Amino acid sequence: MAKNDVEILTDEKIAKGGVLAKIYFDMQSKNKDELQPLLVDLVNQRLLKEKGVVYCHGSIEEPIERDGIYITSAILNVLVEHPSVLIGIAFRYSPAGVEILKPTKSLTLQTAELQAILMDLSQISLDYSKYILEKVLKPEDMANMKAQLDARAELGKKLIDRKGDMPENNE
Repeated sequence: MAKNDVEILTDEKIAKGGVLAKIYFDMQSKNKDELQPLLVDLVNQRLLKEKGVVYCHGSIEEPIERDGIYITSAILNVLVEHPSVLIGIAFRYSPAGVEILKPTKSLTLQTAELQAILMDLSQISLDYSKYILEKVLKPEDMANMKAQLDARAELGKKLIDRKGDMPENNE
């Protein structure tokens, strides 16, 4: 049986370090009619626009009612160019589950890729902390915190720029 275009694309991306994952999302609301459009928006306006997402497709279940709350779920196959993209998706969108479909045996990360993943995690954590602190701190405390965050961001940029000057580690 010949492979279709999606299978060929998937195999090419996996060979270059990509990952195919099944991602599970769930959503609840008292309003049945808003659930499926929200999940469609998640796919079309958010996930598909994430840098490094090659494709995203799947199904959205019909909402069911339990104790006055409607519940639905989406099961999506998502192909990404690098494992770091999945980590970002997990942090930003909080899926109920993630299952790695391909590669099936092992995944190799270059040192630079691991460094990029760790820097992304740090940035995401910083963004969440900043958001929470903006909602809690007094204006004068927020000004001090903003100065500290700006200094940290500048240091992060310098570290990323320096990465390009470092020799490749092929161990």
